[in-house]
Amino acid sequence: MGKTHLYPLRFEPIYQYRLWGGRRLASLLSAPLPGDGPIGEAWVLSDRTDHQSQVANGPLRGQTLGQVIEQFRKPLMGKLSSRFTRFPLLLKFLDAHEMLSVQVHPSDDSSELVPAGDTAKTEAWVVIEAENGSHIYAGLRPGTTAGNLRQSLDDGTVADHLVNIVPKPGDAIFIPGGTVHTLGDDVVVFEVQQNSDTTFRLYDWGHIDLETKEPRALQVDEALACIKFGESNSGLTAPRVETTSPVERERLFDCHAFLVWRVLGQDPFTVGATAEPRVLVGIKGSGRIMHNGTPYAVGKGDVWLLPAEAGECAFQPSGEITMLEIAIP
Repeated sequence: MGKTHLYPLRFEPIYQYRLWGGRRLASLLSAPLPGDGPIGEAWVLSDRTDHQSQVANGPLRGQTLGQVIEQFRKPLMGKLSSRFTRFPLLLKFLDAHEMLSVQVHPSDDSSELVPAGDTAKTEAWVVIEAENGSHIYAGLRPGTTAGNLRQSLDDGTVADHLVNIVPKPGDAIFIPGGTVHTLGDDVVVFEVQQNSDTTFRLYDWGHIDLETKEPRALQVDEALACIKFGESNSGLTAPRVETTSPVERERLFDCHAFLVWRVLGQDPFTVGATAEPRVLVGIKGSGRIMHNGTPYAVGKGDVWLLPAEAGECAFQPSGEITMLEIAIP
């Protein structure tokens, strides 16, 4: 196994039941949805102990992402190999048929609220689908305090304190740790986040879990303790065009945890980087990665991890394509 050379790795989605979910991921991802209940999340690249992504192609098929990192840390992670013992990002597609809970994730400034073995959680969304009545809330309106926010939880007016974004496909929303946020009413997004599963719920819209027949637990005190009140760089971001030829490449997010570019076009272009891993996410259209003379097909909803030792690779679109490329700073 140690003599195996790494190659572009594709992973199967891990579908997650969520009471607020729907069935729209069936048209975005090739793997069929399980059962007939609400599926809210597809974890498409996960190095979590309880949910490990599995390689779906080539000699390493069936290996988990954690096993691949353990065996091939330097070839996979390159110059980042000394910093990370597990893959530092968690990637998902979300289908929010109903509203998610109003929630907040801890930042590095709230380390005392992070469970042992977990991390702070900054995340970002790219809107894939949205309806006329869809909602995204990210951040607090000016003048919101811990006191009036807590009062709004009792009288059901919490939305009055949140920054409302009317989502449309292509929008990019940044949610640093400590930001109050939620989304729903038939919106589908791609999510990139730090590899953390720590969430504190402030408010849950009266939801009753279909499986337990009970309301979900809230963590109001913990949420209020880690909210960053005052000015914030959360919310809708303006993409920054970096190149227009041979394709348009725009930077959506650039923070301490991840960098995300969106690539649009139909001419061949380059993906990947020397000595560091990159992740590719198919959003629209199809094409193929060329590595050592072998083509690797990329379709809508597919997620590919390019190992550091693969370096730069040619990408050949089959017509117009929209794709995300993700790097770790």
